[in-house]
Amino acid sequence: MRSYQPDLTPPWKKSAPVPEVPAEPDLVVEEVSTGFCGAVIRCEKTAQGPTVTLEDRFGKHRVFPMEPRGFLLEGRVVTLVRPSAAVPVRPVRTASGSVAVPGARARVARAGRIYVEGRHDAELVERVWGDDLRIEGVVVEYLEGIDDLPAVVREFSPGPDARLGVLVDHLVPGSKESRIADRVSDPDVLVVGHPYIDVWEAVKPSSVGITAWPVVPRGQDWKTGVCRALGWPENTGEAWQRILSGVRSYRDLEPALLGRVEELIDFVTQPA
Repeated sequence: MRSYQPDLTPPWKKSAPVPEVPAEPDLVVEEVSTGFCGAVIRCEKTAQGPTVTLEDRFGKHRVFPMEPRGFLLEGRVVTLVRPSAAVPVRPVRTASGSVAVPGARARVARAGRIYVEGRHDAELVERVWGDDLRIEGVVVEYLEGIDDLPAVVREFSPGPDARLGVLVDHLVPGSKESRIADRVSDPDVLVVGHPYIDVWEAVKPSSVGITAWPVVPRGQDWKTGVCRALGWPENTGEAWQRILSGVRSYRDLEPALLGRVEELIDFVTQPA
C-alpha cells in the first residue's frame, strides 16, 4: 500500500484554477504566448491534440493548441475547450448584440429611412446593425453632408407611417451642425448625433490598434491630419478600410454612437 504524501507546496506557489470556456465561433480571445488576438473560426481534433483557429481584424488566420491556461478572455486567463455538439455553429447574437434569427428573410423596405452624413457613416452602421436593419426593413442612406438638411427633410415629406431619422457628426452645442439641426422641427423627424468630429473617432482606438485618436490642429483636413499623425499613408480611403476592418461588433464602438443609432432604429420602426 502506498503511503499518503501530503502536498507541501506553499499556497502562494500553487496555480489558481482557471475557468474552462467553450471555443464557440466568434469568441474573441488572445493567445498568451504570442499576444495574437482574434475570433474563433473553428476547432479541430489533431494527432497532437485539439487546436483552435483564430482570425484577427486584418483577416489573418493562426492555429494554436488548446493548452491549459493558454488564452486571455477579456483580460482573464482561461482554458479553451471544444464546444459540445449541441452548440450552434452560428453566433447567437448579431454584431449589434441583438438575438440572431437564423434564416430570417429581409423585410420589405419601410417608407421610413435613416439618413447619415457620409459613406463611411453608412458603412459603419451596416457593419454593426446590418442584420437588424434588414429584418426591420430599414434603409440607410447617406447625404454627403447636412448643409441642406431642412430642404432634404421637406423633400422626404415625413409622416406617421414614414418617419425619418438623421444621424449627425459633431452635434455639440454651438457647432454649425447643431445650428442646422435646430432648424428641423417635425414630430416625425428625429435628429440625433455624436460628439466626434468624424465617425472615425466613434471607433474605439484599441480596435484600430492605436492608443488614442490624435488631436489635429484646426485649419487642417481632419482625416488627412489623422493619417499624418499616425504615420499612415495619406490616403483616407485606405485608412478607412483599415479602421473598418477593426470593427467586428458593437463592442468596438463608443457608447456615444451606439445609443444614438439604437435610438434612430427604434424611432423609425415605432408603430404609427
